[in-house]
Amino acid sequence: MGVAHFNRSRKRIEPNVVFLFIFIALGLSSLSCAARLPPASRQKLQVRKHLKRLNKTPVKSIQSPDGDIIDCVHISYQPAFDHPFLKDHKIQMRPNFHPEGLYDKNKVNIKRENTINQLWHVNGMCPEDTIPIRRTKEEDVLRASSIKRYGKKKHTSFAMSRNIPKSADPDLANESGHQHAIAYVEGNKFYGAKATMNVWEPKIQQPNEFSLSQIWILGGSFGEDLNSIEAGWQVSPDLYGDNNTRLFTYWTSDAYQATGCYNLLCSGFIQINNNIAMGASISPVSAYRNPQYDISILVWKDQKEGNWWMQFGNGYVLGYWPSFLFSYLADSASMIEWGGEVVNSEPNGQHTSTQMGSGRFPEEGFGKASYFRNIQVVDKENNLRSPKDMGTFTEQSNCYDVQTGSNSDWGHYFYYGGPGKNPNCL
Repeated sequence: MGVAHFNRSRKRIEPNVVFLFIFIALGLSSLSCAARLPPASRQKLQVRKHLKRLNKTPVKSIQSPDGDIIDCVHISYQPAFDHPFLKDHKIQMRPNFHPEGLYDKNKVNIKRENTINQLWHVNGMCPEDTIPIRRTKEEDVLRASSIKRYGKKKHTSFAMSRNIPKSADPDLANESGHQHAIAYVEGNKFYGAKATMNVWEPKIQQPNEFSLSQIWILGGSFGEDLNSIEAGWQVSPDLYGDNNTRLFTYWTSDAYQATGCYNLLCSGFIQINNNIAMGASISPVSAYRNPQYDISILVWKDQKEGNWWMQFGNGYVLGYWPSFLFSYLADSASMIEWGGEVVNSEPNGQHTSTQMGSGRFPEEGFGKASYFRNIQVVDKENNLRSPKDMGTFTEQSNCYDVQTGSNSDWGHYFYYGGPGKNPNCL
């Protein structure tokens, strides 16, 4: 009886055992093959896997004149939904409310804002229920220091180094290689910020350097737990492979260590807009003593749902960062910054000639220097208002500087930027 039972059982489980052995053998074989691959081939394999994760199957693709490919991806298949916490997320298609008191654009009476488009619009637009995503190419990932670091910022923020005494050795103050010319407010609870900034195409000396102009929404102790939401324009040859000026966003919840990324290069930001592609080129840009082109950016917290929303221009609500991504910003921001940032890698032991903004100092004024105008913060009553006690900061004012002002047309504003290396900045 026992023997017969044993035989029947054996017949029943044998196929499973065989399949198990085959599965293990194939797995070991593929691991062995991967291990035998030369390092370059192994890297290529990893890059292709990463590209497969990033580049979702498009409904339609548009070739941009600058060489970009914009994929129109169904809104439900965007990278955000790779996040385990967003598997069953219901997309919020519009914010519950906008902040009250958006600055009246009719009050701006000098050279009204010129229309800015993204370059890819020349060749088409994405259909409804899709979002435009700049396709990541193999060479984009290979330019990064590692696949893991692709699309991530290096450890940086003015806020993280602002307590260093001004008398300290400049090399200590600029340990990270990042330099700023910014205005900021702190000490209250902030629920958003807005500004209009003119757009330039600054010259970058080294491919591993960048120049950007942005708004920072910050929370935390400015240590390893810093929360940051950032939006603006940037020129970054390392990230994009060219010197074009591009719209960008960024977020982190741990001071740029492991969380967050640029644009849609990781799961996090949920985009709802089918007209604007993050990371895509902005066109046209301002030119010295020529027409000025500027963009408006508003980031605010929906205090009902807790999400942080972003609006570009007059009416393009782009999407939102879900509140669960953050610790401190799940409540409010404790600091807002507006301004420019560059990487100074000190090529040949000298200060970089990478430009910030227009590459001109603030005192040159309109049509020559870069500006932020109509600067506002969102308070706890969801009202946009002028900031109080706005401070300024720059590590080396003879390289990049900032000058604030206020009038009835521009509200609170400042000019900022500079050329970097010059006879007074070596």
